[in-house]
Amino acid sequence: MAPPASVVVSRTPSSASTPLSRRDDDMSIANLLLANQTKLKVQLKLAIARLRMVQQRDEQMSKTQRRAMAQLLEVGKIDSARIRVENIIRSDITSELHEILELYCELLIARAGLLEGSTCDPGLEEAVKSIIYAAPKTEIKELQVVRTLLAEKYGKEFVLTAMDNSDGKVSDKVVKKLSVTPPKEELVVGYLEEIAKAYNVDWPKRPQAADPPDLLDDDDDENPSGGIGVKIPEGPLGNSTKLAQEQEELSKATPPRTIGGPSSPLTVTPPRMTTDNIHPKVTLNSLELKPNKKMDAAAQKKPSSKGPGGNVPDITELERRFAALKK
Repeated sequence: MAPPASVVVSRTPSSASTPLSRRDDDMSIANLLLANQTKLKVQLKLAIARLRMVQQRDEQMSKTQRRAMAQLLEVGKIDSARIRVENIIRSDITSELHEILELYCELLIARAGLLEGSTCDPGLEEAVKSIIYAAPKTEIKELQVVRTLLAEKYGKEFVLTAMDNSDGKVSDKVVKKLSVTPPKEELVVGYLEEIAKAYNVDWPKRPQAADPPDLLDDDDDENPSGGIGVKIPEGPLGNSTKLAQEQEELSKATPPRTIGGPSSPLTVTPPRMTTDNIHPKVTLNSLELKPNKKMDAAAQKKPSSKGPGGNVPDITELERRFAALKK
């Protein structure tokens, strides 16, 4: 019986093909990561632009609503104002949340080099998890796209941890802004007080101060009160005449244009009202700084157009001055 024919199987050496295939796989993965990172940067910039636009829109709507609240307070509809002011508070809370998310997006763009790895850098963990946590609860579609890209990058377990906030890495401010709780009574009253103050509405009604008691004696000269009369000695006649002349000279003198020295070139802008700081104040070493009456009067007073620093005289005035000099 003839022996079976030997079957020759030609095999391609694995040592020649494996390095090429691995190299191609590495290049494809690197290109994919680079494309995802570029797309993430683009979506972050789009999200920032959208967040700013929404903040400007909400600010304009808030101004209109505040004016309506001031009108309600002025006509005495306090109960209606208390209910409607909660919409303003919720709008302000949403705007503050958008501002925080905008800062987180800018942080991710500034630290884009740390987004290259498959694991989240500790310096970006709070920003990344806060965006993943807040994106589904907002109306910003670009943030939801950013959340999807971050989920593809860091995996499902990372996203579940961020959504549950099991490790507490999500910002406390973001969690607080997204909590659905009715505003406290102090917050509602504080908002109404600030709105009334901004639109010069007398609310809450302050009791009018009573007239001071008349401490002067109403007795006429014909009916003396029984006190002992004391004659005031008069000074020398020369002193009184000299004093009168000095007062007359002082009355003729020209007062300075600005009293109290030149105004400071530095100005301090008070912080704007937020839900965490209802009554913003300017403080220095824990002391509140308030403008006094002289500062308010100096700010309202317009500088005179005459004298040094005023307007340039017209031609008629110049001709009159030259004619006076020729004489």
